[in-house]
Amino acid sequence: MGREWTALERYYNKFNEEKRLDSRHGQVEFVTTMRYIHACLDDIGGKSILDVGAGTGRYCVPLAEEGFDVSAVELVRYNLGILKAKGSPVKAYQGNAMQLRRFEDGAFDLTLLLGPMYHLFTFEDKLKALSEAKRVTRPGGRILVAYCMNEYCVLTYAFKEGHIRECVTGHRLTEDYHAVSSPEELYDYVRLEDIDRLNDAAGLTRRKIISPDGPANYMRPVLNAMDEETFRYFLDYHLSVCERPELVGAGAHTLDILDRE
Repeated sequence: MGREWTALERYYNKFNEEKRLDSRHGQVEFVTTMRYIHACLDDIGGKSILDVGAGTGRYCVPLAEEGFDVSAVELVRYNLGILKAKGSPVKAYQGNAMQLRRFEDGAFDLTLLLGPMYHLFTFEDKLKALSEAKRVTRPGGRILVAYCMNEYCVLTYAFKEGHIRECVTGHRLTEDYHAVSSPEELYDYVRLEDIDRLNDAAGLTRRKIISPDGPANYMRPVLNAMDEETFRYFLDYHLSVCERPELVGAGAHTLDILDRE
């Protein structure tokens, strides 16, 4: 008998992450994240990158094609197969963000965790992933970590999509409206103070934290209806405000930019 797929594997066998990042709202996230990746690499003179939870290679493939030395780890075999089929210079492996034993201490200038924290449901597991990213990043390097944010989940799923009563009665929200997630729901949601506790426990220092998508996910039909010139204005606006503290945490994701001291 063949190996039984996990719920996460079944999900990503059907979910098209590349299509999401090619959509208008996904372009906002992708362009913003790539801008900060390049800024970090320029700042530290980085050449070597590890992309942990690389998916189908939306970030690691173009970075490798730019000439960076890129390694990638992906848990889901289906995604890994798509990544490898692209024929890029990426050195791609199947693996787990919490166990990066394949790689030596301090092997990379820049480590990306742009997906694993979405699917880890305990503080301990998140800390393992963050600590492993720290271990394989050289002193003076950077770690970029993406999270799914609590308020976007509550506003969209609970209120906009009409699930608030079942979330409350099913104890999927705390009294102060923090989402309570489980592996069956696939995604975990955090607030800024949750991220701060992880950084403190891992001994990592924040350089900055940004909103890579800002209001884009709330505005999908509006973005889709924009002409190209208007969309370019929106993207320029977003890039000018994505570090503003009053916006960080309100969008669907945050991108935490950490120094490996």
